[in-house]
Amino acid sequence: MSERLNRTLIVMPAFNEEEAVGAVVREVLQTLPGVHCLVVNDGSRDETTARAREAGATVAELPFNLGVGGAMRLGFRYALEHGFDNVVQLDSDGQHDPRSVPALLAALDNADLVIGARFAGEGDYEVRGPRKWAMRFLASTLSRTAHTTLTDTTSGFKAMGPRTVALFAQHYPAEYLGDTIEALVIAARAGCVITQIPVSMRPRAGGKPSHNPFKAAAYLGRAFLALGFALIRPPSNIRHEAATA
Repeated sequence: MSERLNRTLIVMPAFNEEEAVGAVVREVLQTLPGVHCLVVNDGSRDETTARAREAGATVAELPFNLGVGGAMRLGFRYALEHGFDNVVQLDSDGQHDPRSVPALLAALDNADLVIGARFAGEGDYEVRGPRKWAMRFLASTLSRTAHTTLTDTTSGFKAMGPRTVALFAQHYPAEYLGDTIEALVIAARAGCVITQIPVSMRPRAGGKPSHNPFKAAAYLGRAFLALGFALIRPPSNIRHEAATA
């Protein structure tokens, strides 16, 4: 596993995460010796960059907020340019446990993209109401697209192998929820093998959550729009690109 960690880039998108990002970076580097950690400061107006660098991360700064998709695309390009085989997306707020990373990487032996699923039998993470119904519908639809059973298609805890890294460096969507829903459609249509393993979630270590009950309706609308655009968008030559990566 140590050799695989040396070939793995942890990418942490961060927007105004000065409260948590330093502790998360230190935990990642202590838990996963040999791994390289890239924090993508997504237009933060606080001390995110300083805290991440103090903790030992490499920091790439975006001039303004692009969202998780834009930050991750930069991370995939960084991985290609610096010779990393694998990319693991990990939240900078402390909710993702880096102890799950070795299991995600091990699953890449038989897959190109591995989702850390919150609803697959580990931990007690739970959502309720319309958000839960929407996530179930998305999981059912994307399971058919990916030809495998998926329970958590909006998870931001994922591991990508070489084919997917090369694919996403060019085609990763930057739109809201595109980094989860549309990215899975792009990977599936490119012939990438997608799977999931159970992970547990932790409370945020700082900052503010991106969703609250008052945003539930907006989330539902955007989720279905993201899925609709992903499914009707004509495939390009991404299958060939992924096959030759």
